[in-house]
Order: sequence, then C-alpha cells, then structure tokens
Amino acid sequence: MKRTKKMLNTLKWQWVFGFTIFYAQIGMSQSDVSLDDLSFFKEPGKSWSISGNVLADLKEDHTFSVSKGTGILVNNPTKKKIGADLYSKEEFGDMDLELEYMMAKGSNSGIYIQGRYEIQLMDSWGVKHPKAGDNGGIYERWDDTKPEGQKGYQGYAPRQNPSLAPGLWQQLKVRFQAPKFDENGKKTANARMLEIVLNGVTIHEDVELFGPTRGPMAADEVRKGPLRIQGDHGPVAFRNIKITDYNKAIPSITDLKYDVYEGTFDAEPDFSTLKSGKSGNALKLSASVSHLPNDFLIKFNGTLNIPEEDEFKFYIRTPGGFGVTKINGEEILSGEPISLDKGDHTLEIIYGKTVSWVQGSLGFGLEGKGIRQFFFTEDNFNTNRSRDPILVHAPENKILRSFVDIPDADRVVHAVSVGSPQQIHYTYDMDNGMIVQLWKGEFLDATPMWNSRGNGASKPMGAVKFFGKPLPIVQKLSSSSAAFKQDTTNTSYKPKGYYLNESGLPTFKYQIFENTIHDEIRISEDGKALKRNIKLDKTGEGMYIQLASGSTIEDLSDGLYLVNDKSHYIKVDNASNIKPIIREVNGKKELIAPVNNSISYTILF
Repeated sequence: MKRTKKMLNTLKWQWVFGFTIFYAQIGMSQSDVSLDDLSFFKEPGKSWSISGNVLADLKEDHTFSVSKGTGILVNNPTKKKIGADLYSKEEFGDMDLELEYMMAKGSNSGIYIQGRYEIQLMDSWGVKHPKAGDNGGIYERWDDTKPEGQKGYQGYAPRQNPSLAPGLWQQLKVRFQAPKFDENGKKTANARMLEIVLNGVTIHEDVELFGPTRGPMAADEVRKGPLRIQGDHGPVAFRNIKITDYNKAIPSITDLKYDVYEGTFDAEPDFSTLKSGKSGNALKLSASVSHLPNDFLIKFNGTLNIPEEDEFKFYIRTPGGFGVTKINGEEILSGEPISLDKGDHTLEIIYGKTVSWVQGSLGFGLEGKGIRQFFFTEDNFNTNRSRDPILVHAPENKILRSFVDIPDADRVVHAVSVGSPQQIHYTYDMDNGMIVQLWKGEFLDATPMWNSRGNGASKPMGAVKFFGKPLPIVQKLSSSSAAFKQDTTNTSYKPKGYYLNESGLPTFKYQIFENTIHDEIRISEDGKALKRNIKLDKTGEGMYIQLASGSTIEDLSDGLYLVNDKSHYIKVDNASNIKPIIREVNGKKELIAPVNNSISYTILF
C-alpha cells in the first residue's frame, strides 16, 4: 500500500488526540450463505423454502405472497406445512452475523446464536417503549419454579425501537463472543453480545449472557453451536446472510523488553546516539513502564508468535504523540495488510509522547482471517475521548435549525429538523422544498454543532431513511416524460420560511414556477407514519411532484407503492383520480403525479 501524505497526516492527528479508531474488519473469513437452495441448513422443515421475491400484506396478519426464484429464505407456515425451527449444519463459536430480514404483519421469530441465545424478531412497528420480547430484544431466561410474573429474568430490551413496517427489509448486525471453557470443560467466561445493530442503530453493547435464553436447543453451554432460526411462530424472510467465523488461534507476544528515553521526540531517533533512562522486562505492552509523565519515548522489543500463516492488520494507538510498528525490521502502517509466515517474528514498537495535556497510553492490536480485532494492551483510552454527547430529545414537538450532512450530497445548510413525541422525525431542506431524511427513534445528536467551536451540524439518532440528492420535488414539466431539474436554476424558487399551528408544527412555504406551495407535514394518527399535504395557491397546469425515486418501485394497488428495494412505502390518497406514474429516468425508477391544486400522501417505514 502506498503511504500518501494525507494518510500519514490523518494518522498523526489520530495519534496526537488519542481517538479510538475502529477499522473495517479484514473480512477475509466472512462468507455469504448461499440461498440458491437450502443446503446450508440441516433437514429443513416443509415451511421453509427459497424464493425470488416476497411481499407482506400491511392489513392481514401472518400473510406472505411468495414468488419463484432464488436469493431469499422464506418461512411461510400453513396448516399443511407446520412451522419448524431451522438449524445450520455448521457450528460456530465467536462470530459476526449480518443479514436482512422481513416480518409479516403480527409475526414473530428469533435468531438463536449457538442455538441457545435468542435475539427476538418481531413485528414491533410503532412500539414506543420496547421490551425484551420486542424486535431486537435479547430474550429472557426462564425458570418455571418461580411464581407467576417472576419466571422470566435477565432479558434485555433494545435501547430504542428502530423497527420498520411489515414487508420492509430490516438490517441486523450481531457481534457475538462465545462462552469460554478451560481444558476440563469448566466455564471460565460467559457468552456476550458484544454489539447488536438494528437498522443502523446500536441497540445493545457488551451484554453478558449468564446462560441460555428461554427455549434453547439444549440447557448446557458449549464452545460451538449452530445458528438456529425460529420457525413455528409465523412468516419471516431472510436474505444477504453473511457470517464471519472467528476460529483461528490468536498470535502472542513473548520476550518483551523495554527502554525509556527522556526528551522531546516527534519522529524515530537514532538510538545509537541515545542512552536509556530506564529499561527492563515487561509483562505486557503499556505506557505505564515510563517513569515520566511527558516528553518521553518508549521502545519495546519482543517476539511475535504467529500460530498459522495468514494476512493480518496491525493497529497502534499512541495518544499525545507518535507511534511506529516494525515487524522483522520493516515499518508497517496502522491498518495496512501484511502477510506473515507461521513462526516467530521480531517486533519493535515505539511510542513518543510530547503533548502534556493528553494522558499517556498505548494501544497495540491486530486482526486477521478468523481473528476478531483485539488489543494486547490494557491501557485505558476513555480518558482522552471528547465530552459527553449533547443530545436533543423530543418529548414534545421540537424544531431545530442546523447544517445536515446527507450521504453522496452537498451539505444542507438551510435545514430544519422537526422532532415529535411519536419518535418519527424529519429534516426539511428549505433550499429545495424537500424532505432529505426521515427517521424513527431518538431525535438529534447536536454534539458536532454545540461542542466547543462546533461545525454547525447535527445528526439523527435513529434508523434513518435518506432520499438522495436534494432537489425541488414540485416542478413544472413540459410532459409526464420530462426529467426533473436537479436544482432550482430557472425555477424562480424562493423560500418563504414556515408558519406554525397551535401544536407548534410547521407548514413550509415557498414559491416556484410563479406558484406558491404550502407543504404541511404531520405524523399520522396512529403514530407510525409521516403524512404530507401539498397545496398550490394557483391551479398548477403542468405541475408535477416527485413522490419517490429508487432502484425499484412496485405498485401494490389502491395507491400503495413499495419503494427502493422494499425500503419504505408510499400511500397516495385518492390515487384513482390522481393517477400516479411509475417511470424510469437515468436508470432509476421514479413515482410522479400531476398536482393541480393539492396532493396528499403518506410515507410508511
């Protein structure tokens, strides 16, 4: 890998300020589960099949429509095809699991890691205060000998509820650490859910599991066990299942020695000209071997024992200064892949500290095929982290102005974020008259804006739905096949701010194509969706609205559309008269509709 000046400068700043650095897993032990057939699974029941498409009914409980094809694992139990749990043939210890899943309305399932520890899958759309039995919860353990109401214990509710509507693909990521046992089979460490992320939101971190949850395949705990999917509680579908199996022996460091040099160093010195102020043998890598609080350099020398030939990435953290890692005499860049043979290798680590207001600490770790990222060091890195986050909650309707950063788009500089107690929130771009992001869960993280000098930006804290590059969604077109302008050039666009109703909710107002638009956005009565009503002051001949765009748009009838590979729904009021149009423009699908005086539609997600 070529080391550019930009890369080195980036690492320099990371070293100086002691940022906690999380790198993408090397990923070479990650495998995709083939869903061309059911061969990954052991004796699948009749309710399980492989399909090419699946649709859920938003009105009917436990209803899936399944189409022929491959790529989707479907459980669709019926009276004739009784639902049964599904087990992988392969067994796993430490593992990462990534997948997408879809719930039918009112349905219930679960993923049992090692067949014993259940992560609940549930149609929890719209639940305000989730419990352990809701979507993403770590299910309870169970004791039948206890009195009623006390049988369930040690269940863990998700921090918030980012669950999506039935029929939409939801994303789940799990980092699991298996229980550990000594050579006699005695358990020495409990299993842990290191992290569970649902629809981009971290809902669990470092949860210790003291035993199997309710309904395990067996009551004991083991080094390895199968992946198990609950199949007897209702329809559920899965796709894009990826498993990273951490099954390799971990390298070690031996014969560790250190030297401490006093002075101000901002780069590796010529050690032949220096005299060590302190030296000795070290039991572990740690900055604590230095007898100086600042202006010192530590050099460690040791032997790196590699149990098996592999490719590794090494990481070094050196707050308040600089760091160097050398293996077999060759300097390596933090996070740069390097191949090492089985056996012993010389290791040299240098840490020079010069910034007095940063506490000295050293981090050194690695990852590889079948080896989860870990650190040999035990120094505390929390000391130098930034201040506590500055969070904005919305127990009542709330409006906050800030900058907003949208993926693959310019910063939105005239953004208005509107929060609600129903936990559905959105950001409106006043420069285009467009909702640029919509999310559910907690409201805003204003730390980037309000901490220290700040950068003016806030970030959503829930499961976010982005709607692409901002553009005016109401435009005048020469025909229904004409493309929408990508900005406000030659549209006479003028933002006119917003006005509030008695509940403090805004209606946005702007002028475009010599017409005035009133854009009223409200939470639906059931608290599950966003309803939008757009009115024109003048009859708008040739005026159209872009209701949605994405890779796919499916017409489900009665004004209901499934958008962008089942990421959200659009429900158009009075669609039979308005007659929305699905079209393709520049390789993307668009849902547009003519707007004469007004149009109302709902975004369900």
